[in-house]
Amino acid sequence: MSGMQPVRGTRDLIGDAFRRHHHVIETARHVTGLYGLEEWATPIFEATSVFARTLGDTSDVVTKEMYTFEDRGGDSVTLRPENTAGIVRALVSNGLAQQALPRKVFYAGPMFRYERPQKGRYRQFHQIGAEILGAAEPLADAEVIACGWQILQQLGIDDGVVLELNTLGDTPSRDAYRAALVEYFTAHRDQLSEDSQKRLEKNPLRILDSKDAGDKALVAEAPTIHQHLTPQAAEFHTAVKRHLDRFGVPYRDNPRIVRGLDYYSHTAFEFVTDRLGAQGTVMAGGRYDGLVQEMGGPATPCVGWAAGVDRLAELLEETPDPVRPVAVVPVSEAEEGPAVELLQMLRAAGVPAEIAYKGNLKKRMERANRVGSQAAIIIGESEVAEGVVVVRNLSDGTQERVGMPGLLPALAAAGVVDAMLEQMVEEMELAAEGDEFDEDESDEE
Repeated sequence: MSGMQPVRGTRDLIGDAFRRHHHVIETARHVTGLYGLEEWATPIFEATSVFARTLGDTSDVVTKEMYTFEDRGGDSVTLRPENTAGIVRALVSNGLAQQALPRKVFYAGPMFRYERPQKGRYRQFHQIGAEILGAAEPLADAEVIACGWQILQQLGIDDGVVLELNTLGDTPSRDAYRAALVEYFTAHRDQLSEDSQKRLEKNPLRILDSKDAGDKALVAEAPTIHQHLTPQAAEFHTAVKRHLDRFGVPYRDNPRIVRGLDYYSHTAFEFVTDRLGAQGTVMAGGRYDGLVQEMGGPATPCVGWAAGVDRLAELLEETPDPVRPVAVVPVSEAEEGPAVELLQMLRAAGVPAEIAYKGNLKKRMERANRVGSQAAIIIGESEVAEGVVVVRNLSDGTQERVGMPGLLPALAAAGVVDAMLEQMVEEMELAAEGDEFDEDESDEE
């Protein structure tokens, strides 16, 4: 690998790629805010035990995919392969699990797994996630799912995406189901892959996640948990579906969705699509009532999901438009002083503005066009003397001379600024009218 190339499985986010990525995160940030979620940021590396305990010592992530190393102090640390564990660790170590619950949390950031890079999947990848910490009610499950569904809708990628839903039951349900799976797979032990034979001894639910073709054939005929649910677990699942109907979230049952670790319970779900080839899951989650306790905190029911930003970005129909600045163009170096003052005035008013650092008028105008400027504000010697500027609309080539007090209204009228600035202009005009009215009143008095 050349030192001048990105490491395999990583990539630079520049231009269109960054705008897609940024749009996904900002949309999720907005929607989760509507649902009352607070954003947390946790370190991108944790003590290795945080993930080994929460992902399972025998999981592929722990045994094959984690970036784990010993730091200079001799401690084993791991780049985070996911962030639910980090959020729960933060809840516990900051003493928040004993305070007012539930906590509703959103996060966004990079994760790291050493796996074979493929379409939409990288060794440094990015995730968004939502967690409701400290709520045991099925309404919480449905709401966090509805939040995820609204993000997909806001991104315009919900078409062709399906919510698949299952239940993992409560502890008695899973114990009965585990016994049924052991009985079933033991009878077919010689047909299982080597990995699944090991899982049969330690955690038979993990066989249901196997990618081996022979295992998949056996899994298709295996018992489902629905045959082993307690009445309480069955009612919880029914309540989740009832609330999803109220939120207007469509779903279909998939009894093969499982989570292999004991701290998972009740709801398990995935938003899936066939628009990304075989790797069809774009958002997945469930209830993990035992995780906080597993990490040393008090018993705390939790539910949440995570989604891959890279995959969601791929599904976007269009790339968000880049910011189109207004270019301030001094005719010569002599006008650079007034040009910089104007530049900062525009930025203070919320207008993206930029200036070329050198060159004659032609060169600076070429720069304005190259960066996609909406308009050029040209300042020459005569304009400085008269207190005006030339506003050239770079979309249609029209231009006009405008006095400085009328610059913002002129930009708004030309359609080269956003609605926020137009509102600001209206407020300025109303204020000016008010001043005139006051002056008239004082004259009459």
